[in-house]
Amino acid sequence: MTIRVRRAYDPTAAGDGCRVLVDRLWPRGLARDEAQIDHWLRELAPSNELRRWFAHDAERWDAFCQRYAEELQSPSTSVALAELRQLITTQPTVTLLYGARDAEHNNAQALRLWLQAHDSAR
Repeated sequence: MTIRVRRAYDPTAAGDGCRVLVDRLWPRGLARDEAQIDHWLRELAPSNELRRWFAHDAERWDAFCQRYAEELQSPSTSVALAELRQLITTQPTVTLLYGARDAEHNNAQALRLWLQAHDSAR
């Protein structure tokens, strides 16, 4: 099982495997027919309130990850998390896609870290 993270605007790579967009909004200016996105799990995106609060401020990264983890454990994400976990167990590689400019501090990175920590504890 490999979970990668890439920007949705980057060209598709041969090793991307199953490409999953985890943003609430479709990336601006990205044509749907050219995006080559296999699944769009918008329910896994942070709430609008959390997203606005974070504003991709690196100093808020740790607090963002903690608050996002709390949101991921809410009942509203259970179906989408189950779908993502199914993809992770059945696909050799899953690439989480995001639209933000910051490659290190975005919800896809936080989601990957949460999945790795949460699923390894089982």
